[in-house]
This record gives sequence, structure tokens and C-alpha cells, in this order.
Amino acid sequence: MPTIATETTARPDTADSSGITIRNPRTGDVLWTVPEAEPEAVSHAVEVARSAAPDWASTAPAQRAAAVRAAAKALAAAAQELAELNASETGRPVEESLAGIGAGVATLEQYAELGPVHRGHSLRGNRLASDYTVAEPRGVAVLLTPWNDPVAVACGLIGAALATGNTVVHKPSERCPRLGEALGEVLAPAFPPGVFQTVSGGAGVGALLAQSEVDVIAHVGSSAAGARIARAGALTGAHVIRENGGNDPLLVDRDVDPLWAAEQAAIGSFSNSGQICVAVERIYVHEDIAAEFCKALEAEAALRNNKGSVAPLVDLRMRDEVLAQVADALRQGARAVEGGALPDGPGSFYPATVLLGCTDSMQIMAEETFGPVAPVQVVKSFDDGLRLACSGRYGLAATVLSGNIAHIQQAVAALPVGTVKINAVFGGAPGGAAQPRGESGAGFGYGPELLDEFSRVKVVHISAPPAAAPDAADEDSAAERSDVEQRNES
Repeated sequence: MPTIATETTARPDTADSSGITIRNPRTGDVLWTVPEAEPEAVSHAVEVARSAAPDWASTAPAQRAAAVRAAAKALAAAAQELAELNASETGRPVEESLAGIGAGVATLEQYAELGPVHRGHSLRGNRLASDYTVAEPRGVAVLLTPWNDPVAVACGLIGAALATGNTVVHKPSERCPRLGEALGEVLAPAFPPGVFQTVSGGAGVGALLAQSEVDVIAHVGSSAAGARIARAGALTGAHVIRENGGNDPLLVDRDVDPLWAAEQAAIGSFSNSGQICVAVERIYVHEDIAAEFCKALEAEAALRNNKGSVAPLVDLRMRDEVLAQVADALRQGARAVEGGALPDGPGSFYPATVLLGCTDSMQIMAEETFGPVAPVQVVKSFDDGLRLACSGRYGLAATVLSGNIAHIQQAVAALPVGTVKINAVFGGAPGGAAQPRGESGAGFGYGPELLDEFSRVKVVHISAPPAAAPDAADEDSAAERSDVEQRNES
């Protein structure tokens, strides 16, 4: 395993070409400044990936899988060091960061297993003809990944892209650039030169990569950035895979235990300080159990705040966005029964917050909120809650807590999202995949289907040639052979 260099000269905050300056979310202190890739370096990375693509594509799938497996082993060996970098740059606790890195290791191992058995289809024509499909790598893949679970998300895309024979240029989030560079230092030695590269930078570097002549762009991040990337891909012809923002609803039916439902709501709203793509963003609870549910949810938030277990948000800019949405809700009549105010002290901390009296006209219910906020709206019936849960322009995921099978089936059919979770805000089988809808993205993310996203299909039709009629020379030769055979027999 290579040694991960962490010494970086700290400079004052800057948004210019001097680099990306990162502050510790817990203290506000400057950690380091990481240089952004210059346009020439971005172009060079794409050119190197293009040059390496033919050899990597022609490498046997089993050999590619062995390299991905070696990368997983190197990642496991570097887990502690990477987790500490993650905690420094994003504020995520080391224990949670280790869990995310473990998920990244498991995902790389999964694609090392799935890559060699990724197969096409066949169709029989007449007795001497058949059609079959061959999966081929698309070519050069640009991967633009986020900061909120940086190793796990990146490894999913990296594993699928490399296992299918694509070369990769990876740009990690500018909110954790040193972690992204360190991840590249750990993984790259497992592959031939040029097959896997990392470039650092912000939105400008991401735009340069998206506008380059590449074959596939995979993006996990905001819907606004995803829309720009989709437009860039339409112009260059690159295949675009996007998992973007969400505003995931939680629908709580009248027949469930309100204390259990409040625990689920708290897990969904407050885990990783609410900085999860599929976090619970808005809650609709039936009026029959609303009082008990809201009281229990308030207690769940207070417990986390009193223990000091809510990690800081990634930076002050993110906290300002959350604060603005909460302030808008309070101006429109919502009540913060827990949290809702900035704490004293340094860093970008924000408390677990429960807002009651919310309405669908509030930003907190209509927009994505990347923070530990649980906004609650009481509804008169399951149908009313489902109607509200189906509203909005996002379509990432939704959760339904109910023991009524008719209501569950009704929700599964109606919710316009890629993933519907029943009676558990998180979870799912390993290898699961989904297609986000609306402004939440497009294309399969993760699972075996992601191998298809990184491949293109060639159809082969094969049939036997017609039997050739013998010419005169062939007939003379046949007669001569027959004469020889008759003499030999006599």
C-alpha cells in the first residue's frame, strides 16, 4: 500500500486558482489547501485515459476482476487513514467513515465477482442461424462523486466502470479533495498506467470533464449540477448516469406504533446529520397518532442534541442553506419544538430539529434539505398523505410505515420514485439498484444493472453459408479418387 501524503500547506480561504481550502467542520480551523487541476491537466488526463482504453478493453474480464479485487484489498488496508481524512474534511465521525469505507470495499469485491459473468443474450433463428449480443465497454468514463459518503459512492461507480473495461477519470467532491486524492493513491496501483486517474477541482473542473470527448459521465450530486451535465452529454454524445437530489417523503399510517415510527423518522432524518441522498426530508403523519408520534420524535431529537451525537454539517455554506430553509418555515407558521437555532461555539454544527405545523408551501417541504431537520405535516387520511407524498419534482425514494397491505400496495403503485421502502427507512438487499425519476436523475445506480450502464451492446447475427455447387475440376478430382479406390480394392 502506498503511503498517503497528508502534508498540505494551509492558506487562507480562497475561491481563485490558488486552490481549494478546507476547514475542519468541528473547529473552523484551516486544514489545508489542495491545488485545482489546470485545464491542460484535465485534457491530458482524458487523453491518457483514451490511450489506455483499447488495451484495458481487450484485457480478459477475469484479469480486470483480479485488478479490482486487488484495489479492494488495498482500500481495506488503508481504511483507518482514509477514515481519519474523511472525518477531518467532512466532519463525519471516524466510526461512520470506517463503515462507509467498508461498504466501498464490499462494492469493489462485488463488481470483481460480477464483471466476469456479465453476459449478453441469445436468440435462435432457423436451425443454422442465431443472434447474440456482446457487451463492450463504452470507453472513457468520467466519474463525478459527492462528499457525503465519498468512498462508498465512488467505489460503486469505479468498480462497475473498471470491471466492464472502461478507463476512468475520477473527480471527487471539492469538499473532500484530499480524501479523494488519497483514495486515488490507494486504488491506482492496482491497474495499468492510465486506466484509473484522479483529478481535483471544483465545478469548473467538473464542467471541463463533462464537456470533454468522453464516452460516459456518471454523476452523484445536486440536481442543478446534474442538469448541466445532462446538457453537456447531449452535446458530446456521452452516455449520462445521474443520481441527484431528493426530497424523500415518509408516510406514517394510523395503524403503526407511534414510538417505533418516531424512531424510524429520527433515523431517517438525523443520520449523518441529515446529509444522505435518501434521508427523510418531509413527514406526513396520520392525525390519529400524530400527538404521540410528534412527542416521541421531539424526544428522539432532544436525546441526540443532549448527547452531542449530531456531527457538524460539512461546512458553513451548507449550514447557511439549512438555516435559511428553517427560517422560512418559522416565518410561515411552523414551530421548532426541538432545535432550530444555531448553537454557540466554532464549526458548522446544527442541532437535530423537529418542525411542527409544516405545510406544503414551505421550502422545507418542497426542497431538498441537507441537514438534521424533521419537518412534520399532520394529515387527515392515508389518501391525503399519499397525495402529498406523490407531489414535487424529485423522484429518488420514499418510505411508508403501515401494516395495511392495501395501503402499502396503493403506495407502491402511486409513488413516482425509484425506490419505495416499506417499514424501514434504510436497508435493502446487497446489489440492489434503482432508477431515479424526475429531477433526481436517470439510469441505474449500483447493482448488476450498473454494469449495463457502463456497457454498450453489439448484436451479432450468424448463419451458415449456402452449400457451394462443385465445379468441373472438383468433379474430375472426385472421379480420379473413385478410380484409385476401385484399383486398391481389387
